[in-house]
Amino acid sequence: MTRLAITLVTLAPLLTGCNADPRTGYSFQSPYNSSITTVAVPVFANSTMHTGIETDITDAVIKELQRETPWRVTQSETADAVLRGRVTSVRLVRLSQQSGVGLVQEQGVQVNVSFELVDNRRGETLIARQGFGALASFVPAQPTGERISVGYRGAAEILADDIVTELANSW
Repeated sequence: MTRLAITLVTLAPLLTGCNADPRTGYSFQSPYNSSITTVAVPVFANSTMHTGIETDITDAVIKELQRETPWRVTQSETADAVLRGRVTSVRLVRLSQQSGVGLVQEQGVQVNVSFELVDNRRGETLIARQGFGALASFVPAQPTGERISVGYRGAAEILADDIVTELANSW
């Protein structure tokens, strides 16, 4: 009898440790909308003068969706949902400068985007967010001499992670 009581006390936390709803604690269920199996991600629109960053962000979002979600990325015509985005602003921020001469040593790229996930079957907007931002740094000063594209890629990866996390948290 004592063994049975000890076994029950030991196993009780394991039996009650997981929730059916992933939003309320640990769960074996996916935090992503289970009615969606395929998602399309067209190239983000770009309202800024910084060309190329829209493709960096789109590529990073697709890779993050493939890595983190159960959804398959496919063409817009056949997808259950479409994730559309727009780069709304890109700003360069001086993070540090050389003393004495004032040359920028480390610079940041602040990127803001807006995005929405639309159910392609019903035309209904599932999630819409404005003003999502990320800051990534690069070092233009010599001897490193990094290009601004390093900052673009860094900001794109941060934004992709945040966007996919937001897709999970919204259910």
